Amino acid sequence: MHISQVDLNLFTVFDAIYTEGSVTRASQQLHLTQPAISHALARLRLIFDDPLFVRQGHAMVSTPLARSIIEPVRAALRGLEVTLADAGKFDPTQASKQFNLALRDVLESTVLPPLLKSITYQAPRISLAAIQVERRELVSELAAGTIDLAIDMLLPLPNEIERLKVVQDTTVVIARKGHPVITNEKMLDLDTYLKAEHVLASSRRKGMGLEDFELSRLGLQRHVRLRCQHYFAACRVVSQTDLLLTMPERYARIANEQFQNQILALPLPMPSWDVYLYWHQNVENDPANRWLREQVTQAFLVKQ
Repeated sequence: MHISQVDLNLFTVFDAIYTEGSVTRASQQLHLTQPAISHALARLRLIFDDPLFVRQGHAMVSTPLARSIIEPVRAALRGLEVTLADAGKFDPTQASKQFNLALRDVLESTVLPPLLKSITYQAPRISLAAIQVERRELVSELAAGTIDLAIDMLLPLPNEIERLKVVQDTTVVIARKGHPVITNEKMLDLDTYLKAEHVLASSRRKGMGLEDFELSRLGLQRHVRLRCQHYFAACRVVSQTDLLLTMPERYARIANEQFQNQILALPLPMPSWDVYLYWHQNVENDPANRWLREQVTQAFLVKQ
């Protein structure tokens, strides 16, 4: 017989009769009528094909089968009680869990160090996995729970996906220290920007960068000498050439620490780089997910 065909309340009755040794006292313990207890016992006898309890005088004495199953039944009941008691609670100091975060590699170095620094002391048994998910699969992955949170730019996602803007970043230009035209004492102007050669960091094989779209609005165009996949590689290229790189400021300050490249304001009106935290509405009130969202949000507030 499959468990779906069994009323689990019957095992509570079984435990009460076993403990009390009496149908009357079991009914008092469970606040049920004696006929209700007797009916439950009759159903249990049919399920196990065993009397389970036999009357000896005023007592109900357990059969060998009843004695063999009482401990597994009690363990199962205790497990259910613990599950019900813990539902809606999450203690990060005791929890053992892995959270999966979907985020682009450019965001890893900005959010992961402060996030790990924070949770290492709060939650010693919590681990994180930063993974990359195709944007077209983001909704299904969040719905299935294979990822807990996603961090990305503003995306056209359905209403079932909750979102929160966690950072608003500006765009800067990177030039090497000792650049023949650009120095720390000289502000970068648009004419100088356009005359220079550029490196574009993009995971896409072709197409313009966001800065190129803004230039095209003004009827302007720059010369992209190199297209590469990652900002870090682009920063290294900049450190050894006269090429310029346009990128988000937060990551620029991290990626250029070892290169000591110059970081200058972009001489062009540019929309901010808005980063959002995404989660599915089915975990909106989940205490573990809510705790993780709070940690990620705080991590973005840490000054880089």
